[in-house]
Amino acid sequence: MESSLHQIISVQQKLSYDQVWDALKDTDQDPSNSNNVILLYTGRSQSKATNGGGVNDWNREHVWAKSHGDFGTATGPGTDVHHLRPTDVTVNSARGNKDFDLGGTQSAEAPGNYTDADSWEPRNAVKGDVARMVMYMAVRYEGGDGFADLEMNNSVNNGTAPYMGKMSVLLEWNRIDPPDAFEQRRNQRIFEQWQGNRNPFVDHPEYAEAIWN
Repeated sequence: MESSLHQIISVQQKLSYDQVWDALKDTDQDPSNSNNVILLYTGRSQSKATNGGGVNDWNREHVWAKSHGDFGTATGPGTDVHHLRPTDVTVNSARGNKDFDLGGTQSAEAPGNYTDADSWEPRNAVKGDVARMVMYMAVRYEGGDGFADLEMNNSVNNGTAPYMGKMSVLLEWNRIDPPDAFEQRRNQRIFEQWQGNRNPFVDHPEYAEAIWN
């Protein structure tokens, strides 16, 4: 199944890193205020115009940390909107390139998120979103296109290796937080307007169990 999904989702339009700004203003638009985006970890609704690098601006978070496989912001995995989300600049920095796991100290700036030396736990409302973005990356990038073969594993000390954990926790998050209307709309917009491909785990969360269990 994984190889079949890889073939399907690899047919896509690739964006530049600059184009990602415009894409996120569309894909992550606040359903209650079309001038705003919803930030991934804080859940804050914030003006689309406040994107940048300053404190309390929003910027482009690589949910699959770009150092995990060393792809940076190169066109391809570094610009794939299926795992790029608007986040508060300093919260993005606090998450850094940590793997995902449970526990730690609550983030003062992003209540409901927890972190320790080697992991980040997102707020409950986006746990499944995070899991499905990581799963997408693991299936989409299989070592072709000149980029690393990305895979989930059960470690939280992956560093620059092309792995992201913790797989057992991500699979559980996929189960307990099914796709909501925001995530489904996001998948549809990426398909229709930006990349022409879908995150199959948003359409079929059950695929995760078929591949990784």
